Amino acid sequence: MTNRLSIVIVEQDRERALLIVDALRASGDHEISVISERTGLSRLISEKNPDVVLVDVTSPSRDMLEELTLASSPLDRPVAMFVDRSDDNLTRAAIEAGVSAYVVDGLAPGRIKPVLDAAITRFHMFHAMRAELAATKRALEERKIIDRAKGLLMKARGLDEDAAYALLRKAAMDQGKKMVDVAEALVTAAGLLS
Repeated sequence: MTNRLSIVIVEQDRERALLIVDALRASGDHEISVISERTGLSRLISEKNPDVVLVDVTSPSRDMLEELTLASSPLDRPVAMFVDRSDDNLTRAAIEAGVSAYVVDGLAPGRIKPVLDAAITRFHMFHAMRAELAATKRALEERKIIDRAKGLLMKARGLDEDAAYALLRKAAMDQGKKMVDVAEALVTAAGLLS
């Protein structure tokens, strides 16, 4: 954690909250806020819009995990959760909720920085994988649309696949559009005419 981070700590116990704050301050100059209320957690976290959320709870409940998911939107920021005890179902629920680091019986001042570093790294890794997956899905959908448009041109004009592709490409260049946009317009028009 070399950059200045905005960190929200969710902790009801004042002494434990101060322990976490001290450990974070020792690791760098961060903007730190503590939320001690569990009621309205999603609203409070959303208002602060932190870079990272650190949650310290004795035993997380499903309601808290749901509230945390709504609040922190783990797709938007890393979440590290320290718990004193857990079970397999809650661990699975935390991970499915997008918690980047889930540490059982591990809140020691010396472990806070490495766990946050790991949570941030893991979050960025999964964020990159999600972006790559979305791009791949988008490319596949575009390929399907282009293939449908080529099939329509092949059937309507008696062209082979290469000629149909060349015709689509030329139309896209002539119109200053992306090939997938021209293909989609053709597929839509053919659907209306059927």
